[in-house]
Amino acid sequence: MHILFVDESGSPPESDKAHAQPYFVLGGIVIPEDIWAKVASDLARLKSYHHIDGEIKWRYFAPDRGGKAHALSHLNVEQRETLRTQLYEVIKHYKSIRLISVVTDTVKAYELGYIKTGDDLYWYSYKQLTERFQYYMQDLERVVGQKLNGMVVCDHRGPKDDARLRELHHKLMNGKSGVISAYGNMVEGLFIAPSHLSVGIQFADMVAGAVYRAFSTTDRRFADQITSAFRSSPAGKIEGYGVVKFPKGW
Repeated sequence: MHILFVDESGSPPESDKAHAQPYFVLGGIVIPEDIWAKVASDLARLKSYHHIDGEIKWRYFAPDRGGKAHALSHLNVEQRETLRTQLYEVIKHYKSIRLISVVTDTVKAYELGYIKTGDDLYWYSYKQLTERFQYYMQDLERVVGQKLNGMVVCDHRGPKDDARLRELHHKLMNGKSGVISAYGNMVEGLFIAPSHLSVGIQFADMVAGAVYRAFSTTDRRFADQITSAFRSSPAGKIEGYGVVKFPKGW
């Protein structure tokens, strides 16, 4: 079993807010079930070493400006950077971990006739992400020569948002349209968990944040640290495989 943990960076804006929020990212980390416990242990070790009580989130690494206290408030800027690097080292340490992210240009997406709302943005971004996960499972299955299954775990967003996402996921898994991929390696159903209760989602948040930063600014320091973990083609191409742009062509 391979588990795709998913979190977002940025938010899918409505059309009149797209220019103010030009990027939306879904970050995913694929963790095989046989190493999940090791990853969980690594996260617990880092939290203990840095005296962290609570969840780790990308936004907590920003300098504090008198806001609400959080799990990293006791760490200075240098200590937070050390922790962030250590978290990325965990990702790179396990060669069977793969990263898949979708970067949506919200302005260009709204130029498509079928994108009308923020929900549409999320839906089509999620579709791109889960398709690449399915393709990855198919590729891996050919390598190992046996049937492999995958499942998706997403961060809890809110009761209404979660309900809509479950419906979208069900539509994808059971779609018969030619524009929807066959999800032959996917276990039925979508699992949703609060980020503070999920090791995988906390790492997915760190992936989403790094990718969002790379596209929304010129700062690739963090994305470059995890480049080797992204899904790629046999020739080593990441774009379209591990980092997917939606819509195509930008």
